[in-house]
Amino acid sequence: MRLKDTVQKEDFKIMVVDDEQGIIDSLSMFLNKYTLKGYTDPLEAIEVLKTEHYDLLILDFLMMPIHGDKVVEEIRKFNQSLYILLLTGHKDLAPPLETIKRLDIQGYCEKSSRFDQLILLVESGLKSVTQMKIIADINQQLEEANAQLKDAYYGTIESLRLAVDAKDSYTRGHSDRVSYYSVMIGKQLGLSEEDLDTLKQGALFHDVGKIGIPDAILQKPGKLTDDEYDDIKNHPSIGAKILGPAKIFEPLIPMVLHHHERYDGRGYPGGLKGEEIPYFARIVCVADSFDAMTSDRAYRPRFTVVKALEEMESCKGTQFDPEMVDAFMIAMKNNKEQVIKDIGLEY
Repeated sequence: MRLKDTVQKEDFKIMVVDDEQGIIDSLSMFLNKYTLKGYTDPLEAIEVLKTEHYDLLILDFLMMPIHGDKVVEEIRKFNQSLYILLLTGHKDLAPPLETIKRLDIQGYCEKSSRFDQLILLVESGLKSVTQMKIIADINQQLEEANAQLKDAYYGTIESLRLAVDAKDSYTRGHSDRVSYYSVMIGKQLGLSEEDLDTLKQGALFHDVGKIGIPDAILQKPGKLTDDEYDDIKNHPSIGAKILGPAKIFEPLIPMVLHHHERYDGRGYPGGLKGEEIPYFARIVCVADSFDAMTSDRAYRPRFTVVKALEEMESCKGTQFDPEMVDAFMIAMKNNKEQVIKDIGLEY
């Protein structure tokens, strides 16, 4: 079925900009099945397009006080999707092809006493507009579906994370605090908001693999045996496997897998050294260790903040990346009162 047989007048809005009122009147007659508004002043038309929606613009090239290409340049500053047809008095007076491509002008034709070619271009343009609307609607539906799927994945992993916290009363709230400290370090390092969000999520889920470690090991009040310690050392790999099937967690996996690497290469699971360790994992390592030191454990009481900071300073270049420790020290100093309020630390 042809578009012109199905389109109702209210379906599309067309703007015509031409300094000859006669052209506007003629087009209004030939295109009377569409909602059409004409302007002889291109500057006025630009201002109208800033606040009103139009599906298609028919634009004269040679006008005063500015030519059609300049009109399009202004429009493209705030509207990249408007379908534009350019009218020229003569093909030799049309702008260069490079300009037409650069400004994303979808078509142009010569003015004539007959409007057959222009009407065909308009109907073709409106078909394209319809297709673009359908594609935009589909993309919106896909985005909404992906967002729902992402929320479902995050909800599942969040449940696992909370289950890990519930397994051991001594470490309850640990992941939240590690995430807090990690973001604090990231801000000190000048990370972007997008990177800070990735860092926050990775730190929240860094210990999710402990869901696969027996409670008897996690809650053991004394020193672990070598075999038990080997079991504990599996939790980063378990966490990476839990997150691995979902592509949305891909940016988080390096933090989950490598937050127990050491700067001197004596960590696990990969024995990575220095800058071989993923950047965000080096941040989480510092945050994780500080919270571990300043939290009660089944086998020892918590360190004071001062003692924990001294310990971290002494481990720069061996256990920790010096850059991350320095950033953490500055952030702790600059945010001392806020940290005390948010975390409840006692100096």
